[in-house]
Amino acid sequence: MHVHIFPDRIARKAVDAIGTFYENFNMEGDGRLETAIAAMDAAGITRCAAHSVATSAHQVDSINDFVMDAWRRYPDRIVPFAAMHPDLPDARATAEGILERGFRGVKIHPEIQGFKLDDSAVMDMLAPFEGKIPVLTHCGDYRYDNSSPERVKRVLRAFPKMTLICAHLGGWTVWREAWHRLAGEDIYVDTSSALFALKPGEAAEIIRAYGVDRALYGTDYPMWLPGDEVARFNRLPLAEDEREKILWTNHLKLFPMEG
Repeated sequence: MHVHIFPDRIARKAVDAIGTFYENFNMEGDGRLETAIAAMDAAGITRCAAHSVATSAHQVDSINDFVMDAWRRYPDRIVPFAAMHPDLPDARATAEGILERGFRGVKIHPEIQGFKLDDSAVMDMLAPFEGKIPVLTHCGDYRYDNSSPERVKRVLRAFPKMTLICAHLGGWTVWREAWHRLAGEDIYVDTSSALFALKPGEAAEIIRAYGVDRALYGTDYPMWLPGDEVARFNRLPLAEDEREKILWTNHLKLFPMEG
């Protein structure tokens, strides 16, 4: 559900920038598409949602072209997610283009992109996607308040038909706070960049609090490699039917196989 990819020529720079943002985190992957596909193969993963974050408005078009090219190269492996940025001169026109081109979702990162999730410009940017395609948003950061549970709730109240996927079990580094404030809300969560920090029993408890039917497996490559994240996931004390939902069938509700 959560794979970042970059053109080969800028992958190293992009990965280093992400590592720096997360306080000199040691990134495990190189950010290249081919590396991601090979790592998926090694881990037995057949399909991923792929995306990149636009740190400025002028990056949106080139990122979206790159992700669509990746989807054309690997149509059975990639679920293409578009980038968006609230500083676009005509965000609504860009959103309409995203829908017309066949993107299956949109990815935003309020912390890296530097906006509050419930800002009016961000709300305007997200409006065209309500009832159309899911929005995957980074959630949580002990250093910032850009994607707090309260801001998530305001988005949900404004867009009751929005399919919102809250990454990192609803709140990176603030998992329990997010769980207590967001459990029962009409959201999906992914497991990316959470299992490394949570004990297996705690992670399973949080997933069940949100609802096993609303949990999606994710790695956050290149922060983590798929094989390592699969191993972490397999240590969770879940029933086999729960694992099957999180690893496969839940995502098919959002992104049915085409053809």
